[in-house]
Amino acid sequence: MRVRINKKIGVALALGLAASVSFANLVKVAQTTAAPGACGDWSGYRAFVERFVQADGRVIDYSTPAQQTTSEGQSYALFFALVANDRATFDRLLGWTRTNLAGNQFDAQNMRLPSWQWGRKADGSYGVLDPNSASDSDLWIAYDLLQAGRLWHEAAYTQLGEALAAQIARQEMTTLPGVGPMLLPGPQGFKSGGVTRLNPSYLPLPVLRSLAHDMPNGPWGKLADSAYKLIKTTAPQGFAPDWAAWQNGQFVVDPKNGDTGSYDAIRVYLWAGLASPADPLAKPWLAALGGMRARVAQTGFPPEKVSSTSGTASGEGPLSYWAALAPYFKALGDERGLGLARTHLAALDTNVPGREPVYYDRVLGLFGTGFIDGRYRFDEAGRLVPSWRKECD
Repeated sequence: MRVRINKKIGVALALGLAASVSFANLVKVAQTTAAPGACGDWSGYRAFVERFVQADGRVIDYSTPAQQTTSEGQSYALFFALVANDRATFDRLLGWTRTNLAGNQFDAQNMRLPSWQWGRKADGSYGVLDPNSASDSDLWIAYDLLQAGRLWHEAAYTQLGEALAAQIARQEMTTLPGVGPMLLPGPQGFKSGGVTRLNPSYLPLPVLRSLAHDMPNGPWGKLADSAYKLIKTTAPQGFAPDWAAWQNGQFVVDPKNGDTGSYDAIRVYLWAGLASPADPLAKPWLAALGGMRARVAQTGFPPEKVSSTSGTASGEGPLSYWAALAPYFKALGDERGLGLARTHLAALDTNVPGREPVYYDRVLGLFGTGFIDGRYRFDEAGRLVPSWRKECD
């Protein structure tokens, strides 16, 4: 037991939690925290951790030359660990993020936004590749921490989540006249020459609702309304674009990436499908994205790329698209679409010799299958409602 207690104290110190967690609490946590492992019967999560998460808590996308780690990958893995009731892996993920992406400045009193990209540099060394942060990942990490604090009854997580959310509001927000507060994709590089670039996939409604519930004095409730205006306006054919922009008092096509909706935008449908049906924006949000449902009904598959302004489509979306669309079809009551998604997602449980699992397929696969299989949901206030069958062991 002494080894585990000391180990837990080390984790707490690494996370900067020692000031807010008593020794008695650490002993209690050390006695109850499960080691990473089986995590109930969620085989997809087990496979993801085994393949993509290093022992030190680093999530690796092996498909990239830099063997990169992103703050997005860390934020999603934190969420999955919470859904799996796997606190040991959660702490490892958080500790690695704090040390490597936030430069050990990830405390309630000293909070730095994590760098979004880390990996192998040109000289062969490893470290931060781009110090700019990604606001969607920051939102998810703040959400993960706040929900961990609530579900695991640990105030230290809550304090970190609140501190991170405050920095997001301070550094990654702007105001669009006539619309309201809006999330910038990051602190640097998205406002230039009268154009503000925006990413519709960075705004999950349940996450915004949760932040508004936990921090009612922040911009989060109004941001949810602004986000809906962005989604509705930039999807005139019912298809979300990867990127959009604000110029001269209106939403316009992004001058850099155009009106294409593809690998970023597929998450817009996912987040819409995850929202609680009791949320007043859930139904209109889904209705604004009806083009994808109609296209799949017509062709039997989601397009890889689609013009958000004309609806012209090309290609066939990969497995990750089906994963993202499964909750969307479920929320819409589209049994045929959901059945197609389930059929395709069965491939996630199949190991093909010589074929490495695709990172994005597996990440969105955990979101999609976890939801339609009832492993988690969000309530009207955006709070996570996991189905904890047992502790991770």
